[in-house]
Amino acid sequence: MPTRPGLLECIERYFAAAPLPDARIQTAGALDVPIGDPAWPYPARPRSGAGPVTADDVRAAVGLLQAAGLPAAVEWVPERSPETAAAARAAGLSVEELPLLVAADPVEVLLPVGVRLYLVGADDPELPRYQRVAATAFAHPGGACDVLDVPLDSSAEALARTAALRERIASGRTVMMVAVENGEPVAVGSHQPVDIDGTEVSEVVGVATLPRLRGRGLGAGITSALVAHATETADMVFLAAGDDDVARIYERVGFARLATAAVAEPASPC
Repeated sequence: MPTRPGLLECIERYFAAAPLPDARIQTAGALDVPIGDPAWPYPARPRSGAGPVTADDVRAAVGLLQAAGLPAAVEWVPERSPETAAAARAAGLSVEELPLLVAADPVEVLLPVGVRLYLVGADDPELPRYQRVAATAFAHPGGACDVLDVPLDSSAEALARTAALRERIASGRTVMMVAVENGEPVAVGSHQPVDIDGTEVSEVVGVATLPRLRGRGLGAGITSALVAHATETADMVFLAAGDDDVARIYERVGFARLATAAVAEPASPC
């Protein structure tokens, strides 16, 4: 496995390459700004070798994203671009830092008895229900609780997101898994492989369990399965955890903390 600096460089190359099939890249100073389909947006990121990111760069990137109807977001690895946090804050954005982990010694974790795991096909008619599992989980990020599932979203925006996901699954750019119990989807997750000059790297994303079923090992089990699938072809698998508590769960399935992932977005109104 590469050295620590090599891993971070590989992750940055992954993020630079990931938007290319879907978006055209505009520049805002030292930032690359992917402009593409709002159904599958990408954040602005520092461009390798472009120098320090400034507040004016961030403002310009936000303007380009908003003009295209895209979320105003900037993401980076602070260990590689340490000045970007101050620039984002000076531009009026709120900054959050998350643990960045790499699969170092994957551990096989079995799902609970009675739970079956499936690879999701591009033509699966239940795909909107799987997306609802994720929407419910991310709407209630706390511990296990008694909450209602979010309604199935049939808006034009939701249909566009489903269509974009189907295309990504069909092309192999997203590999999605769903855990099913008693005929109902209860947890989901994906990994997103990208070829970088003949080396495949994949990011685990969107691992989500229905809130009322947390604490049973569903998230750990589906993450373990995603890593096993990804490492059949990928030389490196990584993810960003939501917080330190979530990072500790990933560490139990063989991930090791590597660095930090930072995201800057407009502050939510009080």
